[in-house]
Amino acid sequence: MRYSILAATSLILAAPATAQDRRTVTEPRLPATACETLTPKAGNRAAELQAALKRCAGQAVRLSAGRYDSGPLELPIRTTLWLDRAAVLAAIPDPALFDTGEHACGKIDQRGKGCRPLLHIADATDVAIVGDGTIEGNGGQPMAGGSETWWQLARRAQVEKGNQNVPRLIVADRGRNFTLYRVRLANSPNFHVVANRLQGFTAWGVIVDTPADARNTDGIDPGASEDVTITRTFIRTGDDNVAIKAGKTGGTRYVSILDNHFYSGHGMSIGSETNGGVAHVLVKGLTLDGTTSGLRIKSDASRGGLVEDVHYEDVCIRGSKRPIDIYTAYDKEARGDLIPVYRGIVLRRVYGDGGRLIANGYDAAHTLDLALDDVRFTAVPRWETVHARFLIGKGGAVPDPTGQATEQPSTAARCDAAWRAFPEKP
Repeated sequence: MRYSILAATSLILAAPATAQDRRTVTEPRLPATACETLTPKAGNRAAELQAALKRCAGQAVRLSAGRYDSGPLELPIRTTLWLDRAAVLAAIPDPALFDTGEHACGKIDQRGKGCRPLLHIADATDVAIVGDGTIEGNGGQPMAGGSETWWQLARRAQVEKGNQNVPRLIVADRGRNFTLYRVRLANSPNFHVVANRLQGFTAWGVIVDTPADARNTDGIDPGASEDVTITRTFIRTGDDNVAIKAGKTGGTRYVSILDNHFYSGHGMSIGSETNGGVAHVLVKGLTLDGTTSGLRIKSDASRGGLVEDVHYEDVCIRGSKRPIDIYTAYDKEARGDLIPVYRGIVLRRVYGDGGRLIANGYDAAHTLDLALDDVRFTAVPRWETVHARFLIGKGGAVPDPTGQATEQPSTAARCDAAWRAFPEKP
């Protein structure tokens, strides 16, 4: 274990000035009126739904209570899809409907890009998906013509060292002011929400509910985007609950992750693609119960970049194997010159029980700079650190990676109120 004290600088522990969404974000509202309201009936509704969305471009299309089976849909610019309570928009588990034209959907290859998402927004400017209904991915249902489910295909791809071709649930690519409000997202075959190259993205009161063993089912993944707020969400899934990404298409900056509850999943993640750069992130008021990792930053030399000015505040973690999980060798076999560099990472009022505390930089020239202020864990034997430098604030750290602290206060009272407010099932 190697560590040192970070050179004295109070700036790293100062209140975050830039680490958050630059917008003034308020709770969205449901539309006052709908251009068209659809009612449920049997069969594939994709053509009818798409026609209504086209006719109502710039307005709202409302789905009243009931089930709407569908193949992939395109949402036009400045349009709202509004789902009433008990309305279910369900993806038909038929690879032929979602195929991109390469005849790969529902199969395993080395690309994994052969399926269209259920909902695609090519220009997400002023597009919203709102209401108390459900968007159902049917990842656990057998695909048409066979007995294998989308999730079983994903597990088989893992064994065969290939990539599964399965649909994502919602993909928004480019544009401004994309909003998800109060909608429930369930059982996606792959990622639930991909928000890429957006200027302004809000997810407010969203529920993601998918089993813990459903492979590659990330909850919400903003990437190459600026001014992002994810708040009051409840996320239970089989991969990253939230993953901030920054790959070849650009960096992600000015992100607020506020007052959220995470259940099963891989935690609050940054990466693994960080080569575009991640900066100015505030994670505050987060409870994590049973995630494999808690606060996680992951990358490697094939996709690494600069991650800086990331603040975690008022976080309660329990039942996590790795409540702090910051490392630079996500793929231990990765080679390249895209070196992960993490600096200006601040944990303040972060509490938890047992598990491994991992803080690893890349090498002596690319250290991890980590500030800890009132960070306390019980039943943790030690930090696992290499190429890491620490600044310990006035609130201290238990255990202390510098070896200076001796007290072991209880964290229970600090998180009691948070756990009492934590619903068993949203």
